[in-house]
Amino acid sequence: MRIVGGVLKGRVLSSFRGMSIRPTSDKVREAVFNILPRDFPFKKVLDLFAGTGAMGIEALSRGAIDAVFVDSDSRATELVGKNLASCGLKEAGSVYRRDALSAIRLFSERGLRFDLIFIDPPYSSDLAEETLKGIDAAGLLEEGGVIVAETSKRNPLEVKPENLKPLGERRYGDTLVYFFSKG
Repeated sequence: MRIVGGVLKGRVLSSFRGMSIRPTSDKVREAVFNILPRDFPFKKVLDLFAGTGAMGIEALSRGAIDAVFVDSDSRATELVGKNLASCGLKEAGSVYRRDALSAIRLFSERGLRFDLIFIDPPYSSDLAEETLKGIDAAGLLEEGGVIVAETSKRNPLEVKPENLKPLGERRYGDTLVYFFSKG
């Protein structure tokens, strides 16, 4: 797995052995970032279900200033820390070991807001919909911000939060990627 754009383009990230955690493929990550604006106006990024941290690190490589990574798996949070350090981004990233919904509540209580939010839960779960609703209710997305939600084609999103505007969806093999904006 490698960074596909920005100042760290080509940098290899550490990943997991086996399939307990499914990182977003380089192909899908590159496609997502090609859809986002080229001038990359996003400065504060939230990477939920971070896994290896590839999405948030990719955003940092392309100009984000701060990224928050959340995963409930201790192996994942350790790996995100390792990948941040190997890319020289330790100061630009914060890593939280907790489930996404409790992280959303915590960030809401702290008044944190983000320009770009990535949601990539396990494909077999309904956590994408719950997480979208939680982000919407907590008001974590800045005006003009974007949410990128990834699911399996076998488990498409059925719920569209009322305060978020759908911007479209794309399919890449078994992966569906949804884009939402606020405002």
